[in-house]
Amino acid sequence: MPKKQIMKAKQTKAKQTVKATKKTRVEKQSMITKKLKSNSKPITATKTAAKKPAGKTTNITARDKKLQEIKKNLLSQRKDLLIGAIEALNELPGQTVFPDLGDQATAEIDRNFMLRLKGRERKLLKKIEDAIERINQGVFGICDKCGEEINIKRLEARPVTTMCIECKTLQEEEEKLRER
Repeated sequence: MPKKQIMKAKQTKAKQTVKATKKTRVEKQSMITKKLKSNSKPITATKTAAKKPAGKTTNITARDKKLQEIKKNLLSQRKDLLIGAIEALNELPGQTVFPDLGDQATAEIDRNFMLRLKGRERKLLKKIEDAIERINQGVFGICDKCGEEINIKRLEARPVTTMCIECKTLQEEEEKLRER
């Protein structure tokens, strides 16, 4: 085949790849938008506060107030991550063909780096959704290992945590020993 036909075939294939990538981006974007709309529920009190009789005045403890603040922050952070995911889908470069292999490699490295960052954000989003669910169930702030309450300062610093500082420290020390 002559060089012109080969180049034309490559360009056609690149255009088809770009169209397919745009289609998947639109599908992912609509899925994220639907998720954003369906999960935008108003903040309600935790189960423990909701069980109190309606006729009496509710005594919300300082810890409960902090937990509601944390929930509000988690919902805001989740919304920001979902919006960032939509923007990233629009900005993510498709499969492009560069005449220079160096340019092609640089574009691939940049694309892979961006995808790796989005993968981390996806894991964080899952942790945020789990934390919100634990708040709704009334079990947020209780250590999964020992069952004790997690210090409110730790929850403010790392709201997606599931372990108190003592259990987490112990777990990290055990991991270090296993690595040796």
